[in-house]
Amino acid sequence: MVITISGLPGSGKTTVARLLSNRLGIPHIYAGDLYRREAAERGVSLEEFNQLTERDHSIDRALDAKMADHARQGNVVLEGRLAGFMVLQEAVDALKVWLTASDEIRARRVAQRESKDSAAVAQQNRARQGSDSKRYREIYGFDLNDTSIYDLILNSDDQGPEVLAEQILTAAARRFGRDAGPAAPR
Repeated sequence: MVITISGLPGSGKTTVARLLSNRLGIPHIYAGDLYRREAAERGVSLEEFNQLTERDHSIDRALDAKMADHARQGNVVLEGRLAGFMVLQEAVDALKVWLTASDEIRARRVAQRESKDSAAVAQQNRARQGSDSKRYREIYGFDLNDTSIYDLILNSDDQGPEVLAEQILTAAARRFGRDAGPAAPR
C-alpha cells in the first residue's frame, strides 16, 4: 500500500500523513523533512536553500530520488508536493491525495506553527509556491496546478485532520481491497 499526501504549505499534509501512518502502522516519509535536513546540513536558511535549489537542480533530483525509492518499496505514506507525480513516473500503484485549503487558512496555520506574522507568511507562501512551481516545471515538466492526477481532493478548511484521515482510509480500503484500519502491533 502506498498513499501519497500532497498539497501546498499549511494544507494539513503533515498532520494527516502522521495520522495515516499511525493508523496503518507504516512509515511516513516527509519530503519537507528531507529538504529541511539538507538545508541544515549545508548551514543555510530555507530561503537561502530555496534560492540554491533554483540554480542547482541536482539537489531536488537527489532528494526526490530518495522519495521514489520509498515509493517503490511500498507500504508507506509519502508526503510531499511531488509525491503524486513521482508515483506516476515510477509506475507505482498508489492512492494519490491532494489536500487544499484557502490561502488565509494556510497562512494562519503556518504562522501559528512557526510563531510568525500571518501576513508575512502569506507572502512567503506565495513566493515559495511560485519558486517551487517554476522549479518543478523546469526539472520534471510537472505542473503543480494540475490536480487531475489525484484520486482524491479534500479541502481542509472546515474538516479536521481526523475526518480527512478517515476519508482517506476508506478510499485506501476500496483501492487496495483490504482493511485500512489499525495495523497489527509490530
